Amino acid sequence: PTDLPMAHKPMLLLAVTEVVTNSAAFTYFMAGALRRNISSDMLPQRFPLQLRTKSMGVFAPKLQELYPNQPMELHLWARQQPLLSCQPHALHGTLFGSVEAFVVLPNATRVPTFLLDIDANVTGKPTITRNRLGGTMKLTGGLLVPQVKRLETALKFGLWLFGVP
Repeated sequence: PTDLPMAHKPMLLLAVTEVVTNSAAFTYFMAGALRRNISSDMLPQRFPLQLRTKSMGVFAPKLQELYPNQPMELHLWARQQPLLSCQPHALHGTLFGSVEAFVVLPNATRVPTFLLDIDANVTGKPTITRNRLGGTMKLTGGLLVPQVKRLETALKFGLWLFGVP
C-alpha cells in the first residue's frame, strides 16, 4: 500500500494495481481481443514500408519473384497473456506476440509467407502536462528470430515514425 498525497486543491487520483492490470490483460487475452489484422490501406502513405511484396522483397527476395508487386496483410496476435508490473515511476510489461504475413492474390486468396514470434519488454512512464495525459514508452528488450534482423530494423523504424522510441 502507498500513502495517498495530501490534497491542497481539487484533484483526481488514479491508482492502478498489478492485480487490476494483469486481470485485464488476462481477460482481453482469453477473449481473443489481443488480435489485429493490418492491410496496406490501413498504413499512412508516408509509412516507409508499404505492405506489398515489392517492399518486402528487401527482406525476402524470393517473395517478389513469386508474387510480383502483390498486396500483403499482417495478422498480429498475443501468444500468451501480457505480464504487467507497476513501479512507482513506471509501468513495465512483457509482451509475447506473433506476426504472420500473407500475400493477397488477385482472387482474394491469402498465401502465408512467414511467421515471426516477438517477445518484448516494454517500459512506459505516464505524464500529465497542462491537463493532458501523455507518456513515453521504451522497448527495453526484445527477442526475434536472428534471420529476420533486417525486418526487426524496419519494424523499429516504423515504430519510431509513429512516436514509439
